[in-house]
Amino acid sequence: MLHLRLITDPERTDAVVDLIEETVGTAHLAVLPGAARNPAGDVVMCDVAREAGDELIGGLRALGIDEAGSIAVEAIDLSLSRRADQAEDDAPGEGADAVLWEQLADATHEESTLSVTYVAFITLATMIAACGVVLDNAILIVGAMAVGPEFGPLAGFCTALVQRAPRLALRSLGALIVGFAAAMVVTVGFSYFMDAMDLFSDSALKSERPNTNFIYRPDWFSFVVAVLAGAAGMLSLTSAKSGALVGVAISVTTVPAAANAAVAFSYDEYRQAWGSTEQLLLNLLGIVLAGTLTLLAQKLLWARQRERTARSRRR
Repeated sequence: MLHLRLITDPERTDAVVDLIEETVGTAHLAVLPGAARNPAGDVVMCDVAREAGDELIGGLRALGIDEAGSIAVEAIDLSLSRRADQAEDDAPGEGADAVLWEQLADATHEESTLSVTYVAFITLATMIAACGVVLDNAILIVGAMAVGPEFGPLAGFCTALVQRAPRLALRSLGALIVGFAAAMVVTVGFSYFMDAMDLFSDSALKSERPNTNFIYRPDWFSFVVAVLAGAAGMLSLTSAKSGALVGVAISVTTVPAAANAAVAFSYDEYRQAWGSTEQLLLNLLGIVLAGTLTLLAQKLLWARQRERTARSRRR
């Protein structure tokens, strides 16, 4: 269930109440006339089943509530109410399958913002991965994957393609390009420093490295894993299963590939650097392709669910 808290001007309150009452899957409607002070207006609250949330939020935006007032949405962790249970039963589809497009757009917009924190995380992750590739240490590689924040901009880019939002697409693409470029440049300097301290060596990079040599040897398995991870990551975002993102983060070698490319470049190992770059680009392509197709499939399936529900109501 979701909890909606709205601030409406008095002239639109009746229309908002009518919309809520007409939406299947709502409960616990409360109206507080004149309770809002900034902006001034009425406060309207209700609970809505997740699978009916996108339709209701779209209707509220059509009434201009987001411009003249406010729409706040919160997830309800526990609701002990027969009316809430009935609302979820009445709402079409399953809550786990529902996509809140406004929430997804807002979340990916924030995650795809190029900030100092984002650059710091991706740079630190790349330097950790650099240590992992030189030491041939799989644990460090996994740790670097978990630290890397690159899935946020990737998800933002997929969302922008589906929602046809060019600004979000440019923002996400910029975060990816600038983030990886900055991380790789810093990691090249980090490699020179570690070499000067006798902690990195050319011989270690050229060794067989059975645990990490896959990073600079791209193949179809890499692409398949990236596609699967992209689909899983997008499903975890749209279904609010955030814990699954950890599994996604440690399944794709984007950050380690960037790290290996940077270290190899610092030692003039251009063949390894190019192989790692191919691995990075292949994984990014797989994630974007799978994430976009997953969102399109969800959008299509949910549209069909709404059509079936509308037909049943007309009967």
